[in-house]
Amino acid sequence: MSVQLSVGSTAALPALRLRPWQVDDVGSLVSAHRDPDLRRWLTSVISSDVDARRWIGSQHQGWADGSRFSFAVLEDGGEGFAAAVGHVTVKIGNDSSAEVGYWTAAEARGRGLASRALEAVVRWAFSEHSPIAVARLDLLHAVGNRASCRVAERCGFELEAVLPAQPPAFPTEGHLHVRPKS
Repeated sequence: MSVQLSVGSTAALPALRLRPWQVDDVGSLVSAHRDPDLRRWLTSVISSDVDARRWIGSQHQGWADGSRFSFAVLEDGGEGFAAAVGHVTVKIGNDSSAEVGYWTAAEARGRGLASRALEAVVRWAFSEHSPIAVARLDLLHAVGNRASCRVAERCGFELEAVLPAQPPAFPTEGHLHVRPKS
């Protein structure tokens, strides 16, 4: 699990570092999951250090067995990279596609972090250095999650379909966005 991705700074935005989740991220993970706006869109909730350690362990297992590649997103706070403020993952499917997902902590929203981090992971997933061999990436989000829709569009994911609700995992209608490997 030595993969690290970087996104350079711009005049208005700090640099980002993406790396596999670590036990040191427990506090950031629990804190981010306290946000009711984030919890509204997630199917699982992390409410304690025990939950966070278990979740991080499952992310490590995903890297080990090649089924899921999850990245903590860290922002350069001017004195180096601080606590994790976001998450991007690639879940391998059963065919020639994989699914991407992401979230951003409340304090980091509205500054393009999700789009920049997702784009870095997409480039990695489609690169020759990636263990992922897929022809396309799928992105699913609840129809009401307008922010996720904007991130998908900014990153070149085209809306392909509106999907019916599938409770309990997906309790409302969803958007399926797709980005083929170019």
